[in-house]
Amino acid sequence: MELHSLNPETILMQAADKAHLNASGGGSIGGPITYEKIPTHIYADAKDASEAVAQEIAALIRQKQAEGKPCVLGLATGSSPKTVYAKLIRMHREEGLSFQNVISFNLDEYYPMEPDSIHSYHRFMKEQLFDHVDIRPENYFLPDGTISVEQIQEFCREYERKIQEAGGLDFQLLGIGGNGHVGFNEPGTLINARTRLITLDHSTRAATAMEFGGLAQVPRKAITLGVAPILNARRIVLLAWGERKAPVIRGAVEGPVTEHNPASYLQAHPNVTFVLDERAASELTRVKTPWAVDSVTWDNGMIKKAVTHLSLTLKKPILKLTDKDYNDNGMSDLLAKYGAGYEINIDVFNQLQHTITGWPGGKPNADDSNRPERAQPAQKRVIIFSPHPDDDIISMGGTFQRLVDQGHDVHVAYQTSGNIAVADDEALRFIDFVVDFNQHFQTRNDHVTKIFREAKEFLKHKNDSEIDTPEVRHVKGLIRRGEAKATCRFVGVPMDQVHFLDLPFYETGTVQKKPVGEEDIRIVADLIAKVQPHQIYAAGDFADPHGTHKVCWDAIENALDRLKNEAYMDQCWVWLYRGAWAEWDIHEIQMAVPMSPDQVLKKRMGIFKHQSQKDGVVFQGEDSREFWQRAEERNQGTAKLYDALGLAEYEAMEAFVRWHFK
Repeated sequence: MELHSLNPETILMQAADKAHLNASGGGSIGGPITYEKIPTHIYADAKDASEAVAQEIAALIRQKQAEGKPCVLGLATGSSPKTVYAKLIRMHREEGLSFQNVISFNLDEYYPMEPDSIHSYHRFMKEQLFDHVDIRPENYFLPDGTISVEQIQEFCREYERKIQEAGGLDFQLLGIGGNGHVGFNEPGTLINARTRLITLDHSTRAATAMEFGGLAQVPRKAITLGVAPILNARRIVLLAWGERKAPVIRGAVEGPVTEHNPASYLQAHPNVTFVLDERAASELTRVKTPWAVDSVTWDNGMIKKAVTHLSLTLKKPILKLTDKDYNDNGMSDLLAKYGAGYEINIDVFNQLQHTITGWPGGKPNADDSNRPERAQPAQKRVIIFSPHPDDDIISMGGTFQRLVDQGHDVHVAYQTSGNIAVADDEALRFIDFVVDFNQHFQTRNDHVTKIFREAKEFLKHKNDSEIDTPEVRHVKGLIRRGEAKATCRFVGVPMDQVHFLDLPFYETGTVQKKPVGEEDIRIVADLIAKVQPHQIYAAGDFADPHGTHKVCWDAIENALDRLKNEAYMDQCWVWLYRGAWAEWDIHEIQMAVPMSPDQVLKKRMGIFKHQSQKDGVVFQGEDSREFWQRAEERNQGTAKLYDALGLAEYEAMEAFVRWHFK
């Protein structure tokens, strides 16, 4: 049977089954789920999920072509659909997928907004899709962010009329905001809302502040397709990646239909599917507590997950859980298989206890059979990969300090310059210092002076549609490089063991980055080959497939794959840390490094070396706290979880998961 003759659910289910990606641990992804009111497919990562969605869209386009009809697509912007568009571009180039019969309507646009602005959704769609396929320019439509306020109401009516004239939306692609918005239909929107100008919710503006260089620069309004015309689409697929979307996904899929979560309105649609990665699905009942939904395979990982969840839910230490607690909470089959709950309690408690170590590089001359790291060699060569110039100290500063203090040969590799995270006024302050310094001491370096003067002149006249010039990016990169050096000096790392990789994928001057390339991989592989490490630490934040952390990891993973047959790689263990926003789930943690109050304070002082990232930084997101505050709360939260489970009480803990070579 040809792909284009399959129905949408079949395409998504086949893709999921092929990848063996049922997060519930048993049964078919497409099978009946008691708690879910919307069909939901869960994939291991956004790449596989996006491939399945792109295949469905391609099948629909081809089906419509065979019927001699136009294919009317509703398209979304943001990071979620970018990989879908990349897959469609690949199919156009390699498989001859034509977009000649496609008519598209985008969901929304900021208002006011010039179409050539780097923040414009017009520009986004051209760069991410339209300029790379053969869609006719007269066949794609987007809300106009340049019209007068008086024209908006008529424009919105006309926009919906054009959709109807095209035959209605055959397929609507959606993302979802952290507050549940679809399009820009914010909480409080009614189910019958039409296309209109709306005021953006503060959380929506805060979440996009990183793209605009600060909250003050984010538009307060947008034009959005309404809920009613979205629900009129014949087919709807919603994408969501990462744990930050997990709570709102659970509300939309399992909760009541409510204006407080506009995505919940999709429960009323007869042909809708949510496509999620495992992190976005993590709060769904079948993922969080799969034993409450169906029978599960009680392997060690599932037991650890269930027992820790039971302990935290009942607010009882693990060693105080009883057989009745197991039976009353859907875990009687676990008792039936393994016997008394007390034996299970002891086993899980010991596993958690063995994750705790004050010796992240291994404790010399010690029995390491119950420790997360090897005792030998006593002095290890270590590479800490930091995607940005501050992720090392923010995410694992306590462990970083321990490794240095305990005599390990620690190298730090800053993978990107981090230049886009420096505010313009911070760059101007730095430029003024250099220029004034040269004038005061009557130094002569015409080339340097020229670079700084040109950067300053650009920043004085920079407009919304312009990206930073190479000179400005150089200045901002120098600021962050200096801060990283200050942190390394503070921790005690020699400067010849501090490596600034400046991976090329990052140097676009915008939030949108290139995919990882051959040069990126080579740079990482060369450093690993030079150091021949016993330990590698890397950022494990993979929620956004286009985020810097994920692309940096892609470079590391590819480099490791190339080097895995080298003799020294047999001794290399890879540990993944998480960023300032979220931590590994307690049952996932394989190494937990405790910190005393003094160590927490020292980590804070290390973070303070990054002055350009304090006091309302560019990438604050919807969390207004500074990075040191987020990091401390996360580390203290991990320690409190261990305490609640009945283990030793510490001030804070940093957590790691070991990654294994394929």
